[in-house]
Amino acid sequence: MLVLIDESGDAGFKLDKGSSSYFVVTMTVFSDFAEAEKCSAAIKQLQTAQRIFPEFKFSGCRDVIRDQFFETLKAFDFRIYAMVVPKNSIYSRTLKSDSEKFYNFFVRQLLSYHANLLQNAHVKIDESGDKKFKRELANYIRRMIPRDQIKKITFKKSKNDHLIQLADMVTGAIARAYTSKKDHARWHNMIFSKIDNLWKFK
Repeated sequence: MLVLIDESGDAGFKLDKGSSSYFVVTMTVFSDFAEAEKCSAAIKQLQTAQRIFPEFKFSGCRDVIRDQFFETLKAFDFRIYAMVVPKNSIYSRTLKSDSEKFYNFFVRQLLSYHANLLQNAHVKIDESGDKKFKRELANYIRRMIPRDQIKKITFKKSKNDHLIQLADMVTGAIARAYTSKKDHARWHNMIFSKIDNLWKFK
């Protein structure tokens, strides 16, 4: 089993000064590694055909590219599990004041909530960001999630890993649905059939 984790939004709480209103964290799950490799190859082929360099990023893609990307995904067997956190529902002083604890808490919540799905899972997370923080995140996950559920945790640079790019695009599509933009549900609808659970944190 391959599990790809990504997030959208920030850990800030200055909602009237630019902080995101929602924080979204997702797991994109392949039960079969061969299927994951086929999906990765298809994304690479689309990237080459459309000359998207260095990588697919939901925030940086034109609408037509997003459409083509999600159309490409329809052929592949993977499932999506997401948690959407409305920040106005958070009252914990610790979570509101410590960005690392905020991120760690919600990643663990997502993994724990779907723990029954995880068996010898290989977890991949985007390498971007502070290395010390990523190392502490991996240690945190290993402490909190039973060993038989997570076998391996790796961090990959998104520009070198098409499945990390997949995780970014999926997370971006879900996060977009929680904005007021006129096309807010457009790409969420394209992946809706692959979403097994979308949990709105309360």
